[in-house]
Amino acid sequence: MPLRNRLKEYRAKLNMNQQDFGRLVGASRQTISLIERGDYSPSVTLALKIAKMLNVRVEDVFAYEEENNEH
Repeated sequence: MPLRNRLKEYRAKLNMNQQDFGRLVGASRQTISLIERGDYSPSVTLALKIAKMLNVRVEDVFAYEEENNEH
């Protein structure tokens, strides 16, 4: 269940580092880094906070991609 995201791209447009962005959304720099790398899926609450801070829809930042299980 890969959750793809464009957080790094949107954050860069704001010219913000991970630590400052994390502070704005109530998350640590490490959490922002893990989300951007795709190693951590944020809670719904955090995803909504991130989208609100970026002034975009959640779907603009995060997209669920179903895995193809064909053999």
